[in-house]
Amino acid sequence: MTATTTATPKAAKKATGKAPAKKDAAKKAPTARKAPAKKAAAPAPAAPAELKTTLKVLPIENIERDENQPREVFDEEKLQELADSIKEIGVQQAITVRYISRGKYRLISGERRWRASQMAGVATIPAMVMHGLEGGSETLEGFTRSVAENLGRADMTPLEEANAFQKLVDFGLTPEEVAKRIGKSWNHVDNRLQLLKLVPAVQEALLKGHVPVGLAWYAAQISPANQNAFLARWSRGQFATIRDAEGFCQRVRAEEQDAASQSVMFVLAEDADPSKVDDTMFPELAEADVDRRERIMSDRNKLVGKIGKLGAAGEILQEIASMDPDELALLLAGAHGGIPGNRMRIDHLRQVATKASQNLAKAATAATVRAGALRVAPDAEATNTTETSAS
Repeated sequence: MTATTTATPKAAKKATGKAPAKKDAAKKAPTARKAPAKKAAAPAPAAPAELKTTLKVLPIENIERDENQPREVFDEEKLQELADSIKEIGVQQAITVRYISRGKYRLISGERRWRASQMAGVATIPAMVMHGLEGGSETLEGFTRSVAENLGRADMTPLEEANAFQKLVDFGLTPEEVAKRIGKSWNHVDNRLQLLKLVPAVQEALLKGHVPVGLAWYAAQISPANQNAFLARWSRGQFATIRDAEGFCQRVRAEEQDAASQSVMFVLAEDADPSKVDDTMFPELAEADVDRRERIMSDRNKLVGKIGKLGAAGEILQEIASMDPDELALLLAGAHGGIPGNRMRIDHLRQVATKASQNLAKAATAATVRAGALRVAPDAEATNTTETSAS
């Protein structure tokens, strides 16, 4: 049995549109110009474009998936369960397709049922066929309909939602407009869009369920390099709770923002030479008890905080370097210590800064060696040993 439903608003509108044409024709009757009345009825050929929905039983082989379908991942185990159910009781809910041409159809919704039916080996499937739907998911309206159909389903992943929302944004919608069209909150849409900032490794961990979606949002707020560092720590179980992991991401984000505001004399983490060094390279830290680890972390934070204050010194030196020499002489000539005394202080700072930089370079080399990224060449090591003995 075939059931057909036809949208009526357009028909009503068309009917009301004919009345003025007849009225105008009546007024112009003495001129016997009836052609305009027929011309006014020209929109009639648009009737076939009216949206019609028909329930049919279609051959599965005549249905193709929509390449723009927002859902991309399907749980094979759940599909098999659905296929087993279809073998027993058939497809209980019709899929939705749109007619293309020559007996071919394209999916709008119900891809899980369509896939499971293929796995079950059935030849046909009940379908609601939509005629007159132009463009399908290639258009804004079509894709919005497809997204709305799939949202809320158990196996539509957060990343699939994110990509679907991004495509709606690419159509020219704002996140607020996307939220309104699909019936979700702006926060939900924005949170999903943030996930597209994740590096591939974290996206894969999210897709596999290794990283909760809420935690992934926090990770998306930090730089790509630090996202990888976060994932390494998370994978090793270095966070006691999810809240600890979220706190780590928040602290890293705050440090990145602080670094961005530092003087240009300091190199930001993203601009520095990348290193694979982290806490795991130091057995004495990994094997330390909780109290010692806390002391080390406390000392680390204190040292980093002190280094961060060097930004103020850098700004002062930058100011002195850019001043006019005559003005500098005028300001310092009568000051305590005068020009010689203040120059001596800056020279002393330069010497200390040089030693600190050299020590940091040694620390960087030691850390790189621990990471296995650098191996001392035997010849160089032998030469160095000989020179040391000679001295």
